[in-house]
Amino acid sequence: MISTEAQTQAQSLATEMKPSEIVTALDKFIVGQADAKRAIAIAIRNRWRRQQLSEEMRAEVSPKNIMMIGSTGVGKTEIARRLAKLTNAPFIKVEATKYTEVGYYGRDVESMVRELLDNSIALVRRMEKDGVKDQAIQKTREKLLDLLCPQPAAGFPTHSLVNENDSSDISEAEKSKSDAQASYQRTREKMSKMLDDGKLEKRTVEIVIEQKSSPIMMGGMNVEQMDVDFQGMMDKIMPTNHIKREVPVGRAREIIFDQQADSLLDDDKINERAIEVAENYGIIFLDEIDKVVATEGKSADVSRQGVQRDLLPIVEGTTVKTKHGYIKTDHILFVAAGAFHKNQPSELMPELQGRFPIRVELNDLTKNDFVRILTEPTNSLTRQYSQLLQTEGIELEFAEDGIEALADVACRVNETTMNIGARRLYTILERLLEELSFEAPDMGQGRVVVNSAYVQQRLGDIVEDEDLSRFIL
Repeated sequence: MISTEAQTQAQSLATEMKPSEIVTALDKFIVGQADAKRAIAIAIRNRWRRQQLSEEMRAEVSPKNIMMIGSTGVGKTEIARRLAKLTNAPFIKVEATKYTEVGYYGRDVESMVRELLDNSIALVRRMEKDGVKDQAIQKTREKLLDLLCPQPAAGFPTHSLVNENDSSDISEAEKSKSDAQASYQRTREKMSKMLDDGKLEKRTVEIVIEQKSSPIMMGGMNVEQMDVDFQGMMDKIMPTNHIKREVPVGRAREIIFDQQADSLLDDDKINERAIEVAENYGIIFLDEIDKVVATEGKSADVSRQGVQRDLLPIVEGTTVKTKHGYIKTDHILFVAAGAFHKNQPSELMPELQGRFPIRVELNDLTKNDFVRILTEPTNSLTRQYSQLLQTEGIELEFAEDGIEALADVACRVNETTMNIGARRLYTILERLLEELSFEAPDMGQGRVVVNSAYVQQRLGDIVEDEDLSRFIL
């Protein structure tokens, strides 16, 4: 059951974007794959819809997990990356290949749930910090002033050294002390004005930073991979190191702000809310799911089949023990992805297949897709290279026929060698602009147009030689 306060916070963590808005946002970075985008958008919107239901109905509505099937380089992982930025909710991307069956060397599948909870704690902590920001800023300012203008050391009480009957001497001592305090206050006020005006940013101050030791266990296993109870015990045993450092005021402000904000937060309260948020809004993107499909004659099959068996209860819904408490996975959304070059989704365990009711197939990229990839996305490779070389004073322009030629090269090389999708463009553009990138610092100001002839001159021979293109492109 979600508390009212935690529910309000959880709603602020879940995006209220409409499915059409999510697709539009993904279109800015990913070309094509409309079916995959629609499925993801609907699943994300359903997270918000579920939260609007009554508490009884909310408990009955389970997420419809998604499996994306498509060749490498068609946009599966990119969708995950962009999804993480679009959703203000706990999100992690994990590789299925790094997990092994319990009892084998490697990480157990429950660790992905612990990673999700860590991500959720970080999100909730950021929100809580925003709530105490003003208070932390004021405390940070006072702390900086204490470092820049320390309180004068208290001397011996002057009145104890004089005759108690000599009231004039006592009066003089108190007046001297009062004058010193007034002088300190005036100095502090001047320093405060200079600090507010930004005139002290480069001055150095000495601050104390806490660093907690992280034990490394035998065999390369660190404490995160060990039993959670033992991990909590080790956290209490390991000493906290206090390190003094001299840093500029600007950097000191950031460090002190974090320290002051953390001191105002309740860790137990944050952990409790983070568990609720992760349980109801968490998303786990499970990549390379096809790599845990068993194939005959391989000694690793026992472990691969075991990973599927271990994944089953996590996806179906179970309770995982963490150092922060127990977390249920019943309403966590799982999005799996795999190329399935050498096998099929039907070769997964039937029980696991049933936990991913929504199947989306991503299409292989065509020449027209490559043209769009090079021109449409906000972060297209052509824009990236143009801006990189602009730092050297080189104006790099990609002509329309040059874009067509690059797309044609990428498409042909993918057909004649291994199809690696859009990743082929990275290799081709690096090869195309290698000479220019090397000579750019010595060229000074200049303008370079990448047209069809430019592409043919630098890549033509390699593309024609199929054996050579296997190694270079």
